[in-house]
Amino acid sequence: MSALVQRVTVLGGGVIGLSVAWRVAASGCAVTVFDDGARTAGSWVAGGMLAPVTESWPGEEELLDLGSRSLALWPAFAGELGDVGLRTEGTLAVALDSADMGVLDQLAGHLRGLGREADRLTGRELRALEPGLGPRVRGGLSVPGDLAVDNRRLLSALRGACAANDVRFEPRRATPSTVDADVVVIAAGAWSGGLHPALEPVIRPVKGEILRLAARRGALPPPTRTIRAHVEGRPVYLVPTDDGLVVGATQYESGFDEAVTVGGVRDLLRDAEVVLPGIAECGLVESAAGFRSGSPDNMPVIDWLEPGVLAATGHHRNGLLLAPITAEKVLALLRGGGTR
Repeated sequence: MSALVQRVTVLGGGVIGLSVAWRVAASGCAVTVFDDGARTAGSWVAGGMLAPVTESWPGEEELLDLGSRSLALWPAFAGELGDVGLRTEGTLAVALDSADMGVLDQLAGHLRGLGREADRLTGRELRALEPGLGPRVRGGLSVPGDLAVDNRRLLSALRGACAANDVRFEPRRATPSTVDADVVVIAAGAWSGGLHPALEPVIRPVKGEILRLAARRGALPPPTRTIRAHVEGRPVYLVPTDDGLVVGATQYESGFDEAVTVGGVRDLLRDAEVVLPGIAECGLVESAAGFRSGSPDNMPVIDWLEPGVLAATGHHRNGLLLAPITAEKVLALLRGGGTR
């Protein structure tokens, strides 16, 4: 660490902010995290997928490379934190009609061109892997390298790791001008745009709604793999947890609208039930809306904004996935550039 950097303040206590705080504190700095614990933060309202391959799309090769490098760090990252519910069974990307299969075929061709693994499967082959898939599932892809994590268990483990390294927590929001530190790291997710003029035109909130379902006695067990589906053009994902499923996620450009809409819940349940009919027997235990931090090209902003102020934000759908590599990049900036 540069001799100029002894005290670091992190604005934001989501997965990105806590990962940065943990790693920076472990390197020997005194670290303070400012966060008000909002339940609409992207880290709290997340599915937990660590899926750079199935999230990739033509034109986002740089993001795929960054995500793949971060995915490779995840087993060791999780191992240091303890039990964060890391799942290694992979992802099935499925489709229900010819148009949706065309989308997956396009993704498969893109991945093959990049030398990435994605196996084409028929509906029968998919149901052999996950018997709970519905009869309308026509085909899809198996992506064995994807991971998933329990986002809330991860947040708890990161707070514990921070506490073990003497990170101080302030349960409120702050701005770079109101804190006393050698370096301020802006990691406030969707709210980062309001914390620095350079981020204002770059970072925007992207609303998403998710549902949490609990398995009930007599219901079919949840799938072992993450299921990502296209249902008449609408994306839906189902991520297994220890006691049920997370179903998500809608996506709206509607500012900081915190409402969970009837239409959003209806669409998620309708599409999820077509993919996995057995969820009709599950209990609906939570519906929530949260905000991803969007950027114009979906790439995160991890860089100096001015002397003494760093950004680690704009991760959009990939905040959990990119946490390990973001923390590494912030550390490298602090070690290499001091407070420049």
